[in-house]
Amino acid sequence: MRRVVVTGIGMINAVGNDKESSFKAICDGVCGIDEITLFDASEYSVRIAGEVKNFDASTVMLPKEVKKADRFIHLGLKAAAEAMSDANLPDGIDMDRFGISAGSGIGGLPAIEKNSIILATKGPRRISPFFIPSALVNMLGGFVSIEHGTRGPNLSSVTACAAGTHAISEAVKTIMCGGADRMLVVSAECAVTGAGIGGFAAMKALSTNNENPKESSRPFDAARDGFVMGEGAAALVLEGYEDAIARGANIYGEIIGFGESGDASHITTPSLDGPARAMMAAYKMAGKPKIDYVNAHGTSTPINDKNETAAVRELLGEECPPMSSIKGQIGHCLGAAGGIEAVTCLMAMRDGIIPPTINYKTPDEACDLDYVPNTSRKAELNVVMSNSFGFGGTNGVLIFKKL
Repeated sequence: MRRVVVTGIGMINAVGNDKESSFKAICDGVCGIDEITLFDASEYSVRIAGEVKNFDASTVMLPKEVKKADRFIHLGLKAAAEAMSDANLPDGIDMDRFGISAGSGIGGLPAIEKNSIILATKGPRRISPFFIPSALVNMLGGFVSIEHGTRGPNLSSVTACAAGTHAISEAVKTIMCGGADRMLVVSAECAVTGAGIGGFAAMKALSTNNENPKESSRPFDAARDGFVMGEGAAALVLEGYEDAIARGANIYGEIIGFGESGDASHITTPSLDGPARAMMAAYKMAGKPKIDYVNAHGTSTPINDKNETAAVRELLGEECPPMSSIKGQIGHCLGAAGGIEAVTCLMAMRDGIIPPTINYKTPDEACDLDYVPNTSRKAELNVVMSNSFGFGGTNGVLIFKKL
């Protein structure tokens, strides 16, 4: 099967509106979590989130077109444009062989919430004609494909917090099996709405540390009390290794392994076995290489962090590599998390630096690995692994290799 490499990347999140500023802030331990401004959260039990700041949707769409797409699509278009520019693709490539693989956990939740309120208060005739096209998850890939003229496979993954990772592995499979020569992967999420925050809060999944938002997301810390909602997007241009070499492309890394599994256990509580099997599948596919760094799912929830630690230790034994979570900086971006973390892994390999796990103060005896606490670390990174685990017991793992 064909080897697949990454030749363009882009991202936007709570600490930066492009890949370079975002990555620097993540490595510097900057926290983008603060009080919610996207809606009035004053009566909510949770009033904090990692919002994207200073973003104008009219920079990625004509002003009159903005209302036709929900915010997750706006963010996705921003990341996709950066990745496509970064890939520096030549003129004349076959766009029939250039596809899209999109991912989002929920999609247009703000549009769903807004139009549900309109239905209840003003009646069905007042629902926006743009409601459905702006809210469907696959419209992320639809808008991006129209913007960039890609006419190859147009795929979408809707697998909760693993969607961004699964979108990448689906794109890899497509190229490996000959369904396309190139794939643009884009994952995006914007669930910082009344329904989103209220729903996750009702499940007791979110941190309630409203008084100290910068310290609210505490992956692997003994005092962690839930995740913090984030929003953002990421994009990656994938292509066959031979094609990339032939055109002299800048290659960020090769995807040498991916693994997927289902817990078949509980709809919201993660298992240990499911993530462990996904990691093992990716590890075997990659040829069981020496892993230099693990980018953890690391949600800052009591069960996930404990189970992920145990699963990594089960896979890699006593000589576990450093493992960190960037969710303390940007929050949990749900379906976009895997994409953002994949971009972060590739940039970490490029620059030889491991992002820190911020807000790590009190060790938990059940979480006993090297989490790169609070300060980034210089290191030679040749092979890195990135984990994503979602509600419904859906798991995805990627392994990247520096070339």
